[in-house]
Formats: sequence, structure tokens, C-alpha cells
Amino acid sequence: MLELVAGEPEGMVSVDNLLKLLTEADTELGSLRELVDEAFALIKSQCQREGKLDAGLLDDRQLVSFELAFCVAEISAARAFNSYALQLGQSEITSQISLSFSAEIIQTVLQRLISRSVDIGMDRNHLLDFYARPIVKLLLDTYLASESLASIGQEITEKNLQRLPSNLDEEKELMRETFFRFANDVVMPLAEDIHREDQDIPDSILRPAAALGCFGTCIPERFGGLQPDDRADSLGMIVVTEELSRGSLGAAGSLITRPEIAARSLLSGGTEAQQQKWLPKLAAGELLCAISITEPNTGSDVAAVSLKATPTAGGWLLNGSKTWCTFAGRSELIVVLARTNPDRSLGHKGLSLFILEKPAYSGHSFKHQQEQGGGSLSGKAIATLGYRGMHSYDLFFEDYFLPAENLVGKEQGEGKGFYYTMAGFAGGRIQTAARATGVMQAAFESALSYAKQRQVFGKAVSDYQFTQVKLTRMLATLTAARQFSYAVAELMDAGAGQMEASLVKLFACRAAEWLSREAMQIHGGMGYAEETTVSRLFVDARVLSIFEGAEEVLAIKVIARELIERA
Repeated sequence: MLELVAGEPEGMVSVDNLLKLLTEADTELGSLRELVDEAFALIKSQCQREGKLDAGLLDDRQLVSFELAFCVAEISAARAFNSYALQLGQSEITSQISLSFSAEIIQTVLQRLISRSVDIGMDRNHLLDFYARPIVKLLLDTYLASESLASIGQEITEKNLQRLPSNLDEEKELMRETFFRFANDVVMPLAEDIHREDQDIPDSILRPAAALGCFGTCIPERFGGLQPDDRADSLGMIVVTEELSRGSLGAAGSLITRPEIAARSLLSGGTEAQQQKWLPKLAAGELLCAISITEPNTGSDVAAVSLKATPTAGGWLLNGSKTWCTFAGRSELIVVLARTNPDRSLGHKGLSLFILEKPAYSGHSFKHQQEQGGGSLSGKAIATLGYRGMHSYDLFFEDYFLPAENLVGKEQGEGKGFYYTMAGFAGGRIQTAARATGVMQAAFESALSYAKQRQVFGKAVSDYQFTQVKLTRMLATLTAARQFSYAVAELMDAGAGQMEASLVKLFACRAAEWLSREAMQIHGGMGYAEETTVSRLFVDARVLSIFEGAEEVLAIKVIARELIERA
């Protein structure tokens, strides 16, 4: 490594000085965040009418809002990494990688701000002055230098360093190791065939996953789940999700997502009887579930849902269509958001949440004809680039009857479906960040292994500087996403973290696209062949920035909007 402190020989930087620099790097990241907050405050002042934010004026600032949201996500990820490295203490390579990531984020955020300086009312020269700050200059000159990055990459290769220490407690580490083995022994041998042939997820994955309790990670123990009754435990869910996603996003990593959203929705608004009826079966994997929110004309605009739920004797009739309902065929339970009040001016206040039970169907299409009343629900799988195994469906409801007791919250839940759905989505977003981390972990392992084995121009790919730099940046990004999700889990378990769940989802899903691409590049031509794992990881990663809150909507309508309101 390059010299860090005067008087210390090159390559002999003390751990204490690395830890000191981590603290100073975090201070500089905090200063950058203050600049971003100033930008949000300016936007707020420009977008108010009669003391309230005007949606139309905000829409005129979508590009800058998008860029600023990413700035906050990136800064938050770097600070989570630094905090973890400081807690770990004596791990020199962890500190070095964290510092390289901080340097890269400082560079990236400054570039974003400079490119939008006119929009945020900042003098470019003032922003350029940031580069001259002593710690920033030291970070950029040292930890972004090619020699530094390549030196770390060489150590990663020599030690076959597939991941940095988790810093998990003994219980969580045991949980991680259990699902790591499950992914290796059960999921990975089947993953490629499931992807290439677009098969259903087989019982040989579903049954042992249920036996290990993976469907109950977000459900309290009193309902048969793994979540403690007296406190939330999002970290356990994240650890399990990562390892399952490392095995396969489509065949395993997303198994938890739907029960996670369903359970949080039921816990948020369901009656005691409803919770007792459905949560134990979800926890045990006796009922597999799907979530049906999106419609052909609504996308991420949940408040615009139009599926009609009309009152009838003893319950409700559903009429209309849904789309992108993942796992709808194989599931025996679908959580459905529908409009119970026909007055469209009510927006999200006219929506209610229902629990629909049906038989399980295999294959790529199904039709469920109700014996009484003649109602029907049909579904057809949408052909997709990746994320195969789960199958995402177009659904069509014709006079489909649901009993009154299937309205979440019963009479008290009418018109509150949007809020119950949002309660589920917060968990879904952090869970999606964990899925992204699992995909990144698999991609990094594949890239590292191939780079060490593949010979080009007389030496291993991993011996070239550019590959070493890539490996350093990949492990840094992967670790930042992991530690950011762990930090958000703690916030959520303390009753906060809604904003941070959106931030970590935004960061990790974009990172998974980039990292899986880098893994494919390291493989060269073989990376484009379906016989290699990285080709599957690449197409699977692409969906992460789309579902559970599309990147653009999440950045502009959720993150930026809230941060502007706070400014």
C-alpha cells in the first residue's frame, strides 16, 4: 500500500492509523451529505405553493431528484461500510477496502453534484474545492490509485477471499452457514436447469426449505415462525435471503419475499382470527403465497389500482386484471389489493386488501373455476429474460367470490388496504436488497474462481492489474450492500428505517447489475454462454431494479419526495 502517514514506511501503515482515517473519511461523507441536503432544501423552496409541495413543480425536477436520491443511497452505503470496519477493528484489509469504497463514493457523489450544479444552485468552484480538502485528497490519491486497488486485489486472489468477515453473532452465523450449505447442496445443482428450461421450482427445493423454516423468518414464534414474539428480527430474514439468492434468485432467493410481505400486511391490519388462520400455515410452508398489486395500467402507482371489488351477499366479487403476480400458479394463497370504493377521487383511500385461497397449479397457465357462483380466476405466465422458476403471471378475475372474512381487517380494514400494503413493502424492499447481495456474492465467487483458473497470454487473468482492480471494487461494493442492509435491519427492528429500506434497495439493486456485468466481463466470451453461471446471474440481476419499487419511482417519488419534505 502507499504511504499514509509521514514517518511510516510504505507498506507498514498501522491499523490504528487506518481506523483513524476511517473516522475522518466518515466525517467527509457527512459533509457531502450536508451539501446534498442543501440541494433538497433549495428544491423545496422552489416547489411550494401556498405552503405545500406542488407535485407538478416537483415533476419538473425529476432528473435532479433522481441524482440526489442516488447520492444519499451511496453515501449511506459508504458510511455503513465504515461503521462496520470500525467495529471489526483489527482487520487491515477490511479497513483498506472500506477506505477505497469511501474514496470512490466521494468521487462519484461530487461528480453527480457538479453535473447538476445549475439545478441545485451551487457554484462549481465551491464543489471543486472539496477535492482540495486534506482528507479527501489523501483518500483519492491513495485509495483510488491503481497501485493501491491492485495490491488489494492481489491479496484477495492469493487468499481466495470470497467475502469479508460477517461480524454476525453466533446464532446468525449458524443460520447463515445452514442456508449456505442448503444453497450449495440443494439449490445450485438444480438452478441452471430451472433457469434454462423455465421449470417450476421443484418440491425437492420447497420441502427442505420449509423444513428449515425459511418461510417463517418474518413470522412471530407464536404463529410457528422464527421471529421472536417480543421483538422484531429482520436480520435473520436478510441472512437467509442472501444465502438462498446466492444459490438462485428465481429458484430460492425469492421464496421469502411473498410470505414476508403477506405476514407484515396481516400483522399490520389483520384481525387476530385472520392471523391465527393464515400465519401458521405460511410459516410452515403449508400455504405458498403470491402478492397481487400491479395492474397493466398502474405499474408502481399503487394508488391507481382499479381491480373492482363489489359487495355481494356474504362477501365480495372481484372483476378485472392484474399483472406481474409472481408465483401465482403454484401458490395456494394470493394477497390481492382491490378497489372497494368506486369513487376514483378517493385514490388510495378507496383500496382494500384481500386474502384469496385457491388450488396450486403447475406449469405456465391455470384456470380456477369456482364451484359455487361460477366465478373464475385464470393466469398466464409472462415469458421473461431471467428470474425463471417463480413465473410471473397476468391474472384475470371474473366474478371471483371472496368471503367477507377474507377482507384483511374485516369491516375495519375497508379502505385501508394501501397502508397494509405499504407495511409489507418496506420489508419487501430490504428483503430485495438482500436478494441483490446474494446475487452479487454468487457473481463475485464465480468471477474470482474463473480469474484464478483462466490463462491468457501466458498467465492467469487474476494476475493482471485490471482484473485485480475489478475484484477489489466488486468486493467493496458487495460488502457495502451487505453491511448497509444489516444496518437498516437494526433500524427497522427499532421501529424506524422506512426511508433507509428504500435507500438500500436503490443502492444494492443497481450495484447487482454492475457487479454481475463485471463478473461476466471477467469470464470473457464464456460469460455470454448459458453453460456458465454468470450468464444467469446477469439476467437475474436485471430485474432487481424493477420490482418491489422500480428504481425511478423509488428514487423520485419515494426517497427524494420525503427528503425534500424533511429539508
